[in-house]
Amino acid sequence: MCGIIGYVGHRNASPLLLECLKKLEYRGYDSSGVGILDDESQLIVCKSQGKIKNLEELIDRQSLPYSNVGICHTRWATHGLPNDQNAHPHADNAHHIAVVHNGIIENYQVLKAALKKKGYKFISATDSEVIPHLITSFYKGDLLLAVRQALQKLRGSFAIGVISKNHPGMLIAARIGSPLIIGLGEQENYIASDVPAIIEKTRRIIYLKDGQVAALDREKCELSDFNGKKVASKIEKVSFTVSAAQKQGYKHFMLKEIHEQPDIISMMLKLRLPGGKLKLEGLNVSDESLGKIKKVVVVACGTAYHAGLVGKYIIEDLAKLTTEVDTSSEFRYRHAIIDKNTLMIAVSQSGETADTLAAVREGRSKGARIISICNSVGSSLARESDGLLYVHAGPEIGVASTKAYTAQLTMFYFLALKLAQVRRTITPARFKNLVKDLQKVPGHFRDLLRQKAGVFKIAEANSHFGCFLYLGRNVNYPTALEGALKLKEISYIPAEGYAAGEMKHGPIALIDEYRAVICIVPASHVYEKMISNIQEIRARKGKVIALATQGDREISQHADHVIRIPAIDEILTPLLAIIPLQLIAYQIAVKRGNDVDQPRNLAKSVTVE
Repeated sequence: MCGIIGYVGHRNASPLLLECLKKLEYRGYDSSGVGILDDESQLIVCKSQGKIKNLEELIDRQSLPYSNVGICHTRWATHGLPNDQNAHPHADNAHHIAVVHNGIIENYQVLKAALKKKGYKFISATDSEVIPHLITSFYKGDLLLAVRQALQKLRGSFAIGVISKNHPGMLIAARIGSPLIIGLGEQENYIASDVPAIIEKTRRIIYLKDGQVAALDREKCELSDFNGKKVASKIEKVSFTVSAAQKQGYKHFMLKEIHEQPDIISMMLKLRLPGGKLKLEGLNVSDESLGKIKKVVVVACGTAYHAGLVGKYIIEDLAKLTTEVDTSSEFRYRHAIIDKNTLMIAVSQSGETADTLAAVREGRSKGARIISICNSVGSSLARESDGLLYVHAGPEIGVASTKAYTAQLTMFYFLALKLAQVRRTITPARFKNLVKDLQKVPGHFRDLLRQKAGVFKIAEANSHFGCFLYLGRNVNYPTALEGALKLKEISYIPAEGYAAGEMKHGPIALIDEYRAVICIVPASHVYEKMISNIQEIRARKGKVIALATQGDREISQHADHVIRIPAIDEILTPLLAIIPLQLIAYQIAVKRGNDVDQPRNLAKSVTVE
């Protein structure tokens, strides 16, 4: 969750660290801090509760001295309240060593008790504070050795950055389970939780692997395992542009990312459906192996889980394969029936979602073949999968996912078509028609975005409601779930998504004139049933916002507001229906004065269980 930055080089560290840290604020913003070594190699730590601007103001007041090495951190609280004491970096009692940490130390209480017996004093309520004390307990002049020895005592998932006043030109990093990258510059090197933080500084990246330690100075980076054995490093060049991680004139990253969706899907179509023929580079599973698949299991969290639910409908429809979808956090706690004939599809924007990684490891232990749908080539999930279907969505900075969701949906369509071809469950005519409709999607997206003023007007007219229900059927039931999640995430309005047929089994009790109900009712084989649900809502004075197909004249008789999407094959409607729902959530949050890109209590990448 948290964001880490570290620097060693020839420039002044503190302003550079803050500049980079701001680009990681989407990973957590409960508190932040910086630790540097001054010209006399004295350790200086400066921390503040709240967003990074608070730390910036504090640093301006304190006038931090010039430094060539430092670490910085923005926090999403796990252990301990978000306050100055619990902010990172944490230092040892002698103020010789400072550490920033992302993740959870599961055995910190045992370690803390043992360290207290040795006389170490703790000033925070965090699990992270055991790390600098533990390193100090092993330190006998060799910082790297002490860090390795401390790491062998830690249990859990973590990424850390370490500096020491006794080693002023050194920066140490290590990881297990939490993401951390190395950025290689000219006479300077970096560590960071994610690429956007340092993309303006360098494009030469090393993706640190689990169980690796990096020792950096301004000239070099040396990698080893926790036992000290040297390991080879692979330097990769980042392909996306600096502007991809900037707002480019938009008020919020979320709005920018909503508007990026047509180009992203267009690029995916060119890469994956050139000339109307499927090309799933990275799948890494032969047609023969795919033909032996008896069952599909999808594991994901949050928005990715909703994409997986849509995937279930389309895989079962097109490929006639039994498909189960699990929230990753629950998958390990049931006895899933999985074997070598199971295809597990793991979906994660970051590729670092801790629960999804744990589910993948459970699936692999039972013999499943693992395919990941991911937006990060060098991620842990990509490395642990048999095949990677990379969605090419670029960096997504807004905490509420938008473009990653539609990219994941699009990849599910490609994969479902591939499975259908291999299993011969789709006719050439049906395949051709679906491909034709898919190729129209970017243009449809642009049409929908050109109509956003009308959607914003409807959103503002309903922004006063204290509760929203989202209803959908069949392939658009997951669309209702995702629409509700978007509204909850950034507006803080209670919103629930339901399968419309379930309304009479409880949720209808919520309907009155103080509730808005968004009904996803495109042209489909369940259209008449959705109209019946809408009539039940209106009979109870509920305010209906209908999402319907262009040319549908009947719907205006049943809804207070109508938002129209282009006509498309029923199975593809989730792609179009989500765009207005993203816009509604965005505009209601703006109307209410909320921080759209950094909603309270959330972080972009959930790297802890």
